[in-house]
Amino acid sequence: MSHIIEFRDVTKVFSGRAGTVTAVDHVDLSVEEGEIFAVIGYSGAGKSTLVRLINGLERVTSGALIVDGEDVVRMSESQLERKRRDIGMIFQQFNLFRSRTVAGNVAFPLKVAGWPRDKRDARVAELLDFVGLLDRAHSYPEQLSGGQKQRVGIARALAAGPKILLADESTSALDPETTQDVLRLLKKVNRELGVTVVVITHELEIVRALADRVAILESGRVVESGTVFETFSKPASEVGRRFVSTVLHDQPRGDDLARIRQAHPGRIVTATIHDGSRLGAVLAGAGAHGVTFEIVYGGIGTLQARSFGSLTLELTGPAPAVDRVVADLRGVTEIEEVA
Repeated sequence: MSHIIEFRDVTKVFSGRAGTVTAVDHVDLSVEEGEIFAVIGYSGAGKSTLVRLINGLERVTSGALIVDGEDVVRMSESQLERKRRDIGMIFQQFNLFRSRTVAGNVAFPLKVAGWPRDKRDARVAELLDFVGLLDRAHSYPEQLSGGQKQRVGIARALAAGPKILLADESTSALDPETTQDVLRLLKKVNRELGVTVVVITHELEIVRALADRVAILESGRVVESGTVFETFSKPASEVGRRFVSTVLHDQPRGDDLARIRQAHPGRIVTATIHDGSRLGAVLAGAGAHGVTFEIVYGGIGTLQARSFGSLTLELTGPAPAVDRVVADLRGVTEIEEVA
């Protein structure tokens, strides 16, 4: 696959009376054509600014930003307007026209682009059928649920047939069940229409359910990136570890760790769980060495149909035998001694 979006040492600085704020700080990042790419970070990390740079709603301060082979940094406003036809965007608060029907909202960008009425109507019907709202074409936004409003937003963003779809916190205003419906629709957009999707979120569950690859943003910088499984099964940054801990409470800390140490006098180790590890086989053979084990903490989850997590074990027995079992465990997975 080829890069459809490339950030090359991109910086965005906002200036105001209170001084300057660097929202995006020397970012190097690429998005492959046809993938679903997520950017995750906490509030204030610079996520929304990053995505608004892609379609020129914010202008880059320094660096190069290549979108489908063209550097948007060098474009005039009129050139950017044409470029935006290839870049759809959906928003957290839907941004629908209350005075227009569902069909009217979807038709609006086509009308602005000068599409003739017959082609416009045919395209609107096609898109509403795609998002499952053809029967609501003549309804107004206030008559729709939140999930239906976001489906209209997606249909409108797809109106001109974009190559890229930007989704900025597009499910944050929705309940969990409706969120899953919207995520399935975004996957459908990606798989059936071949649209590259860039998702901005602060929720790891969205990344787990949707994305192929992910970048973690903190204070305007990319602190790590890679496949979703690689990034969250072995997070290299503190912010990555914090995100994983919100959905997978797999390692004891603080009071839990103190309680475990008090209740379990044996040797405490934490073993990493991943597909293909032979942890079970090693533990099954521990008894032959005179060692017993007990699982005292842990959690296992899945990402991209692969398992990851960790188990904290108490190993009890003669010290040399426990050393042997720990060595055997190290031969099949990562082991961390719990102090």
